[in-house]
Amino acid sequence: MALITLLSEPQAKVGGEFYFMGPLTDCKDCRLKGVCFNLEPGARYRVVEVRNQRHACEECEGEVVAVEVEKVSTPGAVPKKGAMEGVTITYSEPKCQEVSCPNYFRCHAVGKREGQKYTVTSLGKDLDCPIGEKLVAADLL
Repeated sequence: MALITLLSEPQAKVGGEFYFMGPLTDCKDCRLKGVCFNLEPGARYRVVEVRNQRHACEECEGEVVAVEVEKVSTPGAVPKKGAMEGVTITYSEPKCQEVSCPNYFRCHAVGKREGQKYTVTSLGKDLDCPIGEKLVAADLL
């Protein structure tokens, strides 16, 4: 089944990716909010088709375009022990605050929420961790 949402014109490009961070409070009375906000907060999406339907949008001060999207995995990091493709994990935000670490944004995966379950879709290389954690790169869906 196609997943349709609305994006601003500059975002509505096939192959473009974005994170849906949740509904805007300013849009609570909009008649189109059901289409705009039918995505999972924190998830990453890719535009696979741009449709012809356009609508005026007060929030983006222009038009929004109907697009078909697919959910795609988010780069993350998981403990090396027990890391396997296809396994479901409960996400735990790392305690590390080493923002200068090259893996910081992988370890603190954008859009992922503490306690939520995610599937490991693929595993990558071992990650160097400045605080000694044994981690591996992973894509999470």
